[in-house]
Amino acid sequence: MLYTYTAIDKAGVTYTDEREAGSERELAEKVKQDGLLLIEAKEKGVSTRRVFSVRAIIMRFQPVTLVERMMFARNLAVMIGAGLPLSKALKAFEEQVDNKKFKDIIANICESVIQGKSFAESLSRREDIFGALFVNMVESGEVSGKLEYTLKLLARQMKRDHDLIAKVRGALIYPAIILSALVLIGALMMIYVVPILTQTFRELEIPLPLTTKLIIGTSEFLSRFYLLALGVLFVASYLVWRFVKTELGRKWWGTLAIKLPIFGALIKKLNSARFARILSSLISAGIPITRSLEITSRVLGNVRYKESLVYATREIQKGRNLAAILKGYPDLYPPLVTQMLEVGEETGTLSRMLLRLALFYESEVSNTTKNLSSVIEPVLMVIIGAIVGFFAISMIQPIYSGLGNL
Repeated sequence: MLYTYTAIDKAGVTYTDEREAGSERELAEKVKQDGLLLIEAKEKGVSTRRVFSVRAIIMRFQPVTLVERMMFARNLAVMIGAGLPLSKALKAFEEQVDNKKFKDIIANICESVIQGKSFAESLSRREDIFGALFVNMVESGEVSGKLEYTLKLLARQMKRDHDLIAKVRGALIYPAIILSALVLIGALMMIYVVPILTQTFRELEIPLPLTTKLIIGTSEFLSRFYLLALGVLFVASYLVWRFVKTELGRKWWGTLAIKLPIFGALIKKLNSARFARILSSLISAGIPITRSLEITSRVLGNVRYKESLVYATREIQKGRNLAAILKGYPDLYPPLVTQMLEVGEETGTLSRMLLRLALFYESEVSNTTKNLSSVIEPVLMVIIGAIVGFFAISMIQPIYSGLGNL
């Protein structure tokens, strides 16, 4: 295929030309061999007219993902390291982005930088997209003249975050599917199977135990008022969701999450890993410890961890050590965390100790998620067995009792 392409060299000079290639990826490799960076390519003869489709509209409103922000930091670091001016690097990345929303954001940031504003100031206008961690680390990188290093650090940080979250989500998928299937099968049994058995009981005039009456009553209610039941379930779910969004609800959920059997330990390890890596990255970027703690508190999701770090920020300003402060939260921070922090503060290697902590707990999260299915599976089997046994005894025993009286 013949492509018309635009590329840029290290000096920022733009070139437009035509070249044969099997795909855009192959074209990019060929252009790279000439010392150029491909920023735009289109197959010759293909119309570039905009088509307003449902897909285009959906793409404009799709969220900016963690992976896209990670690629943004990584690609910018590469282009800046290659000697491209920041505005040229932003323009080049804008041409590569498929997400329409993100493309518009990058275009606005690029325009702001061209107008003379700093990169961090331009990013701060979209802190809702990039987050406090990204904006503050970029600001530190610009001030120290280490923007390339800071962007690489950010990309590595986001990659670790993505891997950790993906592992935890993957571990939760199996029990979520099993429980959803269990609820669905239970509902179908109540609506279609139990009424048939109920009719049999009435024909045989069998005296029913309390558990059987309870199941039959539930079945009759769901059969007659299933729309009402769905409405109640929807309203209850909405109210719980609204409650969790409140300050009291977030605190309640944060406390409950770390006390959950099986999952509580995993959540603690996940938060310890993220706390250590984020704080290490911020300190390595030259951001003061109090500011680093403030940013970390805004990034962590669990409210209990947020509150502990906000308190730590205030106490450090009074002259206390971080390790001594976090010892007051033994339910959140294991002894290993406070001990490593104490050594780091005494030796002046806090960032390095935090990085070691992050690596340790990331490994722990990985091992826990791998072994989680072997722990959850027997528990689920016991729960399913108990439910099936309860149903079988409640619904089948009266039949045998009735037949025995004949």
